[in-house]
Amino acid sequence: MHDRDEVILDSENVRVRILALDGEEATAWHFHTEVIDKMLCLEGKVAVEYQDPSERAELSPGERCEVAVERVHRVVNLTTETAKYLLVQGVGRYDFNVVDTRDSP
Repeated sequence: MHDRDEVILDSENVRVRILALDGEEATAWHFHTEVIDKMLCLEGKVAVEYQDPSERAELSPGERCEVAVERVHRVVNLTTETAKYLLVQGVGRYDFNVVDTRDSP
């Protein structure tokens, strides 16, 4: 997490944050057991990549997408500059379950 990541709301059932990714940085592949991720690109260009089935949503500022509960995904900065996105997670207990993809084709 970056120093410039901003927590807007963090309650038992809902989290709202502005997250920043450095140039070409990606989050780990992961899933959540209760919360839905709703993402809105604020700055730069990010991709939300999914597994099972493999899909990719590219987001420019103002564009958004949603990740269903238990869907394996990650967020990738498609630029060499910092990218920012608004992340709303809920309703439910937050968890971040990393998926090991080293053995994936």
